[in-house]
Amino acid sequence: MSAENRQFQQLLGFIEAEMDFESGFYNDAYLDRRITARMRRTDTDSYRAYKQLLRREDEERRALLDSLSINVTGFFRNPEAWEALRPVLRELTANNRDVRLWSAPSADGREPYSAAMLALDDPDIEARRVDILGTDINADVLEAAREATYETSHTTNIAEELAPLSDYAEYVEEDGNTFTVKDSVTELVSFEQHDLIRGRAKRDFDLVFCRNLLIYIDSEFKVPIFETIRGSLCEGGYLMIGMTETLPVECRDDFEPVDKQHRIYRRV
Repeated sequence: MSAENRQFQQLLGFIEAEMDFESGFYNDAYLDRRITARMRRTDTDSYRAYKQLLRREDEERRALLDSLSINVTGFFRNPEAWEALRPVLRELTANNRDVRLWSAPSADGREPYSAAMLALDDPDIEARRVDILGTDINADVLEAAREATYETSHTTNIAEELAPLSDYAEYVEEDGNTFTVKDSVTELVSFEQHDLIRGRAKRDFDLVFCRNLLIYIDSEFKVPIFETIRGSLCEGGYLMIGMTETLPVECRDDFEPVDKQHRIYRRV
């Protein structure tokens, strides 16, 4: 093991022991990208020096934990996949009963709010029957999700993200670069803290979103995630994963493809 790699592993050990972050769940490439980004922001030139910085500065610890939390998201991320989801929601709400959706991880709330807007925007979906739960391991990002206010910046164009809607002004109040989700949308969504890797399964969900998490997770932890998801779905419930993700081989007998191109599956 090289000296640099040894320093990196020592840094991960410190993060796990002193900052209560389970680094072992995530692949090293993902962790290294997030850590080196913080090192550049703090003008730190080695893993050893960055570890010393973390020892000294509580604020940097908080910044690193926020960076390590997987919160890359957007409204209607991969719009074609959301279009493929329309017939699923139409079918579920046509059965004259409440329909429960779970977004895990939900990050800053844009995914569960997208599901709520899609339901409200489609006349063939009974939106009043839809109840959506967003969960995330990061308490701070959940607070941001509950606030439901988003800013357009040089990296995020909120209006462009909302383009799949017929008229996003029905669901979002726009004030300059600030977009606030309206009550008609937020009342369909609730949030709570949950660890998808170590937490218990939920119960009786009709649809689970688990999109763009698996690409960051070490392969040995992917099967437990899908076991949690399977246990959380009602019989015949749906699962949607990210467009670049695949089901672990060990779990493929538990799910049948409904729309393989857009990564929509049904629990067997």
